[in-house]
Amino acid sequence: MSDVKLGESTPASSDTASKRLPGVEGLWVFIGVDMAFFLVFFMAFMLARRDSTSVFEAGRESLSVNFGGVNKLLLLTSSWCVVRGVAAARSAGPVSGWLLAAVLCGCGFLVSKIFEYSSKISDGLTPATDDFYMYYFALTGFHLMHVLIGTVMLLVFWRMARKNSFIGKRYLALESGGVYWHMVDLLWIVLFPLLYLMR
Repeated sequence: MSDVKLGESTPASSDTASKRLPGVEGLWVFIGVDMAFFLVFFMAFMLARRDSTSVFEAGRESLSVNFGGVNKLLLLTSSWCVVRGVAAARSAGPVSGWLLAAVLCGCGFLVSKIFEYSSKISDGLTPATDDFYMYYFALTGFHLMHVLIGTVMLLVFWRMARKNSFIGKRYLALESGGVYWHMVDLLWIVLFPLLYLMR
């Protein structure tokens, strides 16, 4: 199995690499818009919680902190693997193993979330149950969509790494994918205490 070997054409190998934001041009605009959308959602959640404290507290107590904690660990681990993979690509080191580990962590998050959803639905808890579960399914569902997109993206990069094809603009694509994945991780770092821990 081959791995990525980068030559002088890699953008990160130039003297100007340290002076630019990682990723392709315009990426940070997308990241900012996406984060702003979640921020509005978070604020709406907090306002609704203020008006229905007992409902939201009962909802929080019905969630499994273990599920949320495992998911947090999976995403943190996957982000670390992505960091290692991008760094390996920049220094012409082995990449595919790190990306595969990140993909597996992403898949683990997806499976864990499906089990959690199934458990809630089998208990009769749906978005129509109350305001807490409306926000719970909306926030985690939208985040889950981001995880799914990111996992598929990492899988594509893993296949690229096996074909020894990370040079030039393709390295920038990998770097951009890493930034996106870190955003997904950051969102869960906020969602976990917001939904599972905050009293």
